[in-house]
Amino acid sequence: MPAQLAVDLLKPKKLMPIKAPHLFSYPKYWAECFGTAPFLPTSREEMDQLGWDSCDIIIVTGDAYVDHPSFGMAIMGRLLEAQGFRVGIISQPDWRDPQAFSVLGKPNLYFGVTAGNMDSLINGYTADLRKRSDDAYTPAGEAGKRPDRAVIVYSQCCRALWKDVPIVIGGIEASLRRIAQYDYWSNAVRRSVLIDAAADILLYGNAERAIVELSHRLANGESVSQINNLRGTTIVVDHTPLGFTELDSSRVDWPGKIDNIPSPYETTHNNQNVDADGNVVDKAEPELQPQRDDVVRIVPMPLRRYEEKVPADKTCIRLPSFEKVSKDPVLYAHASRVLHQESNPHNARALIQKHGTKQVWVNPPPIPLETEEMDAVFDLPYARIPHPKYEGVRIPAYDMIKTSVNIMRGCFGGCTFCSITEHEGRIIQSRSHESILKEIEEIRDRVPGFTGTISDLGGPTSNMYKLNCKDPDIQSNCRKLSCVYPEICPNLKTDHSETTQLYRKARAIDGVHTIAIASGLRYDLAVEDPEYVKELVTHHVGGYLKIAPEHSEKNTLSKMMKPGMGTYNRFEKMFYKYSKEAGKKQYLIPYFIAAHPGCEDEDMMNLALWLKKHNFEVDQVQTFYPSPMSLATAMYYSGRNPLKRITYKSEKIYSPKALDERRIQKAFLRYHDPANWAKLRESLREIGREDLIGVGDNKLVPAEHEEYRVRRGIKPRPARGDKRQQGLAGKNKPRAGAKRSSSRSSNNRSGRRPNGRR
Repeated sequence: MPAQLAVDLLKPKKLMPIKAPHLFSYPKYWAECFGTAPFLPTSREEMDQLGWDSCDIIIVTGDAYVDHPSFGMAIMGRLLEAQGFRVGIISQPDWRDPQAFSVLGKPNLYFGVTAGNMDSLINGYTADLRKRSDDAYTPAGEAGKRPDRAVIVYSQCCRALWKDVPIVIGGIEASLRRIAQYDYWSNAVRRSVLIDAAADILLYGNAERAIVELSHRLANGESVSQINNLRGTTIVVDHTPLGFTELDSSRVDWPGKIDNIPSPYETTHNNQNVDADGNVVDKAEPELQPQRDDVVRIVPMPLRRYEEKVPADKTCIRLPSFEKVSKDPVLYAHASRVLHQESNPHNARALIQKHGTKQVWVNPPPIPLETEEMDAVFDLPYARIPHPKYEGVRIPAYDMIKTSVNIMRGCFGGCTFCSITEHEGRIIQSRSHESILKEIEEIRDRVPGFTGTISDLGGPTSNMYKLNCKDPDIQSNCRKLSCVYPEICPNLKTDHSETTQLYRKARAIDGVHTIAIASGLRYDLAVEDPEYVKELVTHHVGGYLKIAPEHSEKNTLSKMMKPGMGTYNRFEKMFYKYSKEAGKKQYLIPYFIAAHPGCEDEDMMNLALWLKKHNFEVDQVQTFYPSPMSLATAMYYSGRNPLKRITYKSEKIYSPKALDERRIQKAFLRYHDPANWAKLRESLREIGREDLIGVGDNKLVPAEHEEYRVRRGIKPRPARGDKRQQGLAGKNKPRAGAKRSSSRSSNNRSGRRPNGRR
């Protein structure tokens, strides 16, 4: 075959959506004859009552066992039960007692280990690294019932008991640590959790497809070491599999001119080379060898234009090694950028990263569930209450969600500080109206103490339900990190009619008098559909609506991938207009983040001025928390912006890291709190804005000599005539009507907005 013809045949082809086997299409395992358990067993006594001599799969979790579709262990347990497997639950075992992991005996297939619904370190520590005093996923909210790095600890305990039993790790803690990742708690880059946990395989994301296929393959006699091609999994390998083309993205400083680079289509038996245009320059017969399964081809990054010419299912991208990213923050930012660009399951390629003598291999993400499959997962026979062993003891997380309904998964917002996209993906997976309405009726009929209020219809966001790309083919080829930043993609559906109709149907259910919307609202999407905003404001806001502009300054918003305040202003006008039309006094409660990467003290100062101008006095504020794998965490650690191509000359980003720096930025959000005035005065002087120190509408904090009167709400003395008295009066003059922050009413009778609460 002539070389040019071969190159033409290998030009990028339009990718089509990838289909996956139906989640419930697998033949059921023989143990289906035992039927459905009222609760998945947590003890040998419960197993005996079910007639089981053993469990096929045992799930170890850091959460209390609540048999409800908002809890991961319940979804996975009931899903595997529906496939015919006998599933047991070990919840919050005492990791200091090895026998706590043997209460259900030895599983026939594997241990499934998860830290729970939350990362154990985020669950256990505040953003200032203080130990939390409670745990919402534990009976009575008691802290200390799960270890730090629970996935690692639990896995090692299971391995110590039975070395021959496969260990499968999953959940958000494992998912966000599937490759080398910056660890805020130790201030260092750590290895993939798969290696530290000594587990056999890691399932990342919403892992229904992976866990079902994995379980059936193991049940059919395959060894876990043979299962290396399963989507949504991470494994340890010795080398790149034969037959793959490896795109070498392990460095960012390739020289400008490269001589004798291998052909991207070269096999180990082909000595041809290509020039800068990809033409064969070898004097031998200009012929490209066909793809072979017994070799590995290497494509250096200077030839990255050839990437799309190689079939995605036979391509992997080499990331910088753990050893390199742990020492070189620039390479860490580069690796983070590559990982996020490979998040679309329809075009993502496998990733490989060296850890010492081993290689961590990340298969492409799982194919999202179809609506029919989502419905079936949420229609499994959940008891919808905590296990009876907790009877009489309150589990705070359950109380929070027991009357809420999850209507969708995923988020295409791409906010850099959020890990939802890294875990659940950018493609929205939605349930049908019928499935959601059926769950509302079940809540009405089965939840003890139901009062007629559904506390939420939502998910990661309240208004991305049924919003997807207008063209499945375009979606399959897209690599954008966000569908709504820097502006809403013209290919994105913004019609909220499916959500509006769902709200109307839900309100019509007998016995339900209130449908609240508590999930976060993407107001930049909402303003595109005024009918939805009117429906929401008229029927589903109970006085306050929480939204998250996160910041007011473009410099910081651009690092967050959040819209500017112009969009917020548009939504604010619509909100108050429709509230007035409905005859309701309702208020917006905005959320903001302090100390985000790229945020300077001047940015926080301007945000504080915005808050004061709009009469907001927020009581609870959020400081940026560097969660594993997020893009903002890469900014925090590396000082570079992975939203752009990374080089050693890339723009450097400032991140507030020292505790004092973070506290000062947080203090700007609470400019009204006297406890913060001293440090704010110091900061304002450092940035040359002493003009903001004083009393008045155009000031931010009072001067030292004005504090006494301002704290006590003392009105200024009237000016007398002589210059000395006028000067004294001016010095002590607080703004008119000033009140102590602690006595300000949440009803805010004197203003049109209430105190913000976070």
